[in-house]
Amino acid sequence: MAHEFVLLINGELKTFTEYDDIPEQFDNVIKFLPDVPHEEVDHSGEHNIWNDRLQELIKRETNARSM
Repeated sequence: MAHEFVLLINGELKTFTEYDDIPEQFDNVIKFLPDVPHEEVDHSGEHNIWNDRLQELIKRETNARSM
């Protein structure tokens, strides 16, 4: 299975399989599904790069709701 990142860009759903291909600006993150092999999952609860990347994308959303 490959990564699957679905973003809403200018009213259109776009799918990316590489994190680095995601543009700097987009409307919303719709789906964030990195392919992380089970042996790479950090069960200790320590720092997780994929969580950091998701949080970064959420900050970059241009159509995010204000809280």
